[in-house]
Order: sequence, then structure tokens, then C-alpha cells
Amino acid sequence: MATTRTAPYGPSEPEAVLDLIDEGTDLIVPLAAGEPVTVLDAVEAAAADLRGVKVHQMHALVDRPYLDGRWGTRLRHVSYFLSPVTRPHFHNGGVDLVPSHFSEVPSLLAHACERPVVLAAAAGPDRHGYFSLGCNADYVASFIGRVPVFLEANDRMPRTHGNNTIHVSQVAGWCRVDRPLIEVPRPPRTEVDRAIGRLVAERIDDGSTLQVGLGAVPDAVMEQLTDKRDLGVHTELISDGLVELAEAGVVTGVRKSRHRNRMVTTFALGSRRVYDFLDENPVVEFLGVEYVNDTRVIAGHDRFVSINATTEVDLLGQCASETIHGRYWSGSGGQADFAKGAMMSRDGQGFIALHSTAGDGATSRIVSRLTRGSVVTTLKNTVDKVVTEWGVAELRGATLAQRAERLIAIAHPDYRDQLEREARHLGYLDRGRRPG
Repeated sequence: MATTRTAPYGPSEPEAVLDLIDEGTDLIVPLAAGEPVTVLDAVEAAAADLRGVKVHQMHALVDRPYLDGRWGTRLRHVSYFLSPVTRPHFHNGGVDLVPSHFSEVPSLLAHACERPVVLAAAAGPDRHGYFSLGCNADYVASFIGRVPVFLEANDRMPRTHGNNTIHVSQVAGWCRVDRPLIEVPRPPRTEVDRAIGRLVAERIDDGSTLQVGLGAVPDAVMEQLTDKRDLGVHTELISDGLVELAEAGVVTGVRKSRHRNRMVTTFALGSRRVYDFLDENPVVEFLGVEYVNDTRVIAGHDRFVSINATTEVDLLGQCASETIHGRYWSGSGGQADFAKGAMMSRDGQGFIALHSTAGDGATSRIVSRLTRGSVVTTLKNTVDKVVTEWGVAELRGATLAQRAERLIAIAHPDYRDQLEREARHLGYLDRGRRPG
């Protein structure tokens, strides 16, 4: 696939994007802060004249009228990870969802999109004529130079470094805007979050390389790492917690096995503090997700530590991280990518964290069998350590009986007897006992 249209080097109006859209065009849009809001406004305004156009995007954070499915097949949203914005529209039938590992999204898009066009927010062009995709590389970076690209140059987008740059001569069109970036406030941390954070942090050695997800529990882990030294970062997401550790001198990357002295990521999301930290910061490299989340690349780092959250774990160690009560809530994201990579890393560790209960203690999140309708995000064979506020269950190399015993031991005390009875009924316990 090659770019077939070129545009004058100067900016145009957002509506110029419509010249690139034909029947059946697949619009590929970066996730979160990488969305070109004004350009998509122009696309949506012309929806009545479109035919068979799809918008492919992970984790959309701008609520738009078309997401409710009102335009039918004229303009349809295809999600690869549900967000608080797209979740209700998916449940109401307005949005489609493609199950996917984050690392595989570029190849899935290349396979599914017959007439791809990239629409993205950017910083630039700079004095050399290069745009930067700013907060993103994600799945879009792999399409640079291969398909038509229309950019929204935002004066407030940080200029970042990596394989997320594109020269003005390579774009099919661009416009200029000045609007605030989407900011996501840090969730409040509870005492349960902090208890989990302490259990994880005390097992992380100096010189480890981190991948940390978004949420209260990962944030609580990062709060506990301020006494560590020479940590590295190779993660799909840069957020406020990692920025704080870098500014405090905890993250240096000097002991990384790859990309020494650099923080590697594929997108960033958080407060304005994050975006200011990234602007013109050569220490942070934005690389395509097909590289950042490649299990072989992850495994190439010694002492790699992956920290992610889940919603439910059964006594085999299967993690259902994208459904709640058997209903779709988010997506696979990169959890399985990093869990596998951490397991393969020399002296690596993979942590899956969760509160032991939900609903103010009404439900155990460690269960004998996953809730009906739940889907497995991270396979039992790939789960290393499961953490609740009650302890750490080490599952790597454990038998089924050991897994059940260790997971029951970190369940809430109110549910341990019930879980033990159910484990015996399922045949996980007492496997060596002979009759008589």
C-alpha cells in the first residue's frame, strides 16, 4: 500500500479530509489523546453523504453522536478496546468490538482495512518539516509511508521522539488547531490499593525494567517505589506515576538490557504534567506497538516486571480482565503480551493484581470458576504472581492443587472455606489421598 495522493505543504481546512474518503474507506485513528478531534468533527458532519466508512480505534475518549450507530453502515465505529465512552454504545449495539492483543492490532488492521486512511493528531511541522504524533505511536506508526495520512497539528501537542514522525511531504493533507489535550485524572488510591502496592513493590529489585498499567492499583505500586534505584521503563503507557518516578531520579534506565538510558513507550495518557514532561524530551522513545509489546522484545530485558490489574481469577489462575459479571467492559490490551514477556525474561516477574472482593465485600473476586460469560484474558500458563491485599500467590510451576491452595490463601477470609469446599468438589485438592 502506498500513498497515492499528496497535498500542498501548507495547511488546509479540516474538511479537506473528505477528499481522501471514498465508499468503503477505513479510517485508522490513534487511541486516546491521539484522536484528531476537529478532523473527525468534519467527517461526522458529512456522514449523510458517506457510504461504508468505518472508524477503527482503540480506547476512544471523545463521545460522538455517530457512536450510537445512528448512521448505520454509512459511518460505523470499530473498537479494539472499549473505553468509558464506547462501552455503553457497544452494549446498545452502536459499536463493534474486535478481540485483540495490543501487539497484534497493526497486523489486524492491515488485514481488515481494504482502503485505509490514517487520521491523527500531531505536533508540527518543526523547522525541518517533520510532524510528531506526540502522545502516540501505537498501531498508527506502522502505516506511516504506506497509506494516505491526514494530520491535525495541535499547538498543545508535545513534540516527542521515536518512530512516530512524518515529513510534511509525506502527508496527504493537514490542518492546524489549538485545543486542550484530553486529560485523565489519577484515580484515588484506597488502603487496599496501597496494601497491594506494598506487596508488589517489596518484590521489585533495583535495576528492574517496568511495565505498569493504568489504574489505582498500578499507581499505588509506583507510590511505593521511591526508594528504588536505576529502574528502567519499557511500557505501552506513560502515565503520571512513571513521570513522577523519572523526575525523582528513580527511573534512569542505566541498567536496561535494551534502549539503555531511555524510557520506551507506545502511547501516553494522563495529566498536563505528563504532556509537559514529554515535550522535546529525548529520553522518551515512542515506538510502534508491534515492537514495544512484542513478547520477544520484552523478554530481552533482564529483570522485567509487568504489573497489571484484573477483575476475576479462578482457582486455576485464569484471569478475566476484560469482562465484569460476564459482560464486556474493556478489552485484552497488552496484558497478555507483557505477562508472557515477563515470564520469558531472565529474573522477570509478572504481577496480576486485584482486590479480593467487589461490591463492598459482597462478592469474592477469587472464584472456583469464572463467572458465566467471562472471557479469559491471560491464560493460566502465563500467570506468574497474583496479588490481593492478603498476599501474593506464586503460580509459576505450581500444580493445580498448589494453585488452588495459594489462591485460596490470598482470598478474603470470609470466602476461604467456601472456596476450599468448591476446590475439593472440582478435584483440585486432595488429589494424592487414597481411599481407606
